Amino acid sequence: MSFKFEKLIIWQKAMDFGEEINFITSKFPKKEIYNLSSQILRASDSIALNISEGAIEQSNAEFNRFLGYSVRSIAEVVTCLYKAKRRNYIAPAVFDKLYKDCFDLLNMTIAFKSKLKTN
Repeated sequence: MSFKFEKLIIWQKAMDFGEEINFITSKFPKKEIYNLSSQILRASDSIALNISEGAIEQSNAEFNRFLGYSVRSIAEVVTCLYKAKRRNYIAPAVFDKLYKDCFDLLNMTIAFKSKLKTN
């Protein structure tokens, strides 16, 4: 027994990505706990949350709308990553890896959105 969204690669990747962000924010300064740490955690978790919410008993148009929210959350994460890099909370190599993960997840989500429109 499983939910429809659990089979989606974009949901699986978004789940993994959220855990990576959770790990890196645990190393941010304590002064960021209610600021940047909280913001990037909420945004990264929203990616998978919106995919799952949109997948449950929604029309393709409604699912597409929730995927759009996921895309916006990815953009928010990217901005938070830039802030973290500028504040020297993450190394350039960590930024590059997470940025690429965001880029890949964005492209996968946009492709999935396009596929929904044609079905």
